[in-house]
Amino acid sequence: MVDVFSGRLLISKDGRSVDPEEALQNKVVGLYFSAGWCSPCRDFTPVLCDFYTELLEETEPPAPFEIVFISSDHSAEEMVGYMRAMHGDWLALPFHDPYKHDLKKKYNITAIPKLVIVKQTGEVITDKGRKQIRDKGLSCFRNWLEAADIFQNFSS
Repeated sequence: MVDVFSGRLLISKDGRSVDPEEALQNKVVGLYFSAGWCSPCRDFTPVLCDFYTELLEETEPPAPFEIVFISSDHSAEEMVGYMRAMHGDWLALPFHDPYKHDLKKKYNITAIPKLVIVKQTGEVITDKGRKQIRDKGLSCFRNWLEAADIFQNFSS
């Protein structure tokens, strides 16, 4: 994942700049392509929040998982409003970073919301993260972790 975001900064929900190398190292990463104007996105985001919160705040140690939001909002203000109103405490690619277009192309994003689960290398584990979370809940994380080749004593 470090390779995918190398040389870039991500931002946290509260607007701080975050070094992707530190934040994403040894984690399964969900690339969340979404926007506040999109009603299916607004429908799924609370589900994703619960999933994220359970994995990171309610397991000991926290699961090796992070989400990076890639916005399809119409403006930076819309993106920030959507993040503050609905998002969990995950990361985002800054609105004005043109790299979001490269990511959409790389991961073949033709519609939103889309949750692509990737390994450290950026290789896709599944592009059906949204469906898997809806169908299986937390249990899908163990499969992602195994596919990611990250060893950690994680129990769900």
